[in-house]
Amino acid sequence: MHELGIVVHVIDMVEEAARKNGVSKVVRVDLEVGEVSTIVPSYFRDCFEWAKLRTEHMRECELNMIIVAGISYCRDCKKTYRTTEYGKACPVCGGHNTYLVTGRDVMVKDIQAV
Repeated sequence: MHELGIVVHVIDMVEEAARKNGVSKVVRVDLEVGEVSTIVPSYFRDCFEWAKLRTEHMRECELNMIIVAGISYCRDCKKTYRTTEYGKACPVCGGHNTYLVTGRDVMVKDIQAV
């Protein structure tokens, strides 16, 4: 379960931002999670709920996970398609000259604090 390591990294980043900005409490974190990032949202949420209780600023923090679709691009026919539905094979032309455009990353989008 690599989710715990990523949770710890996210919490460390948010805690550092809270300290640098002199906030007393972080109330919400919006996190963009790529559909093909290998993160299991339910595992991530469980790890987050456990880890936030061990923080200085985030004990009451709400986690808002925004799932970003996995979209691939075909270099042959210049079309995009849903990666989770078709994998590496383009559904338009059948080619394999494709690459992932979105849906791989995990990124803190917004932090709300008081």
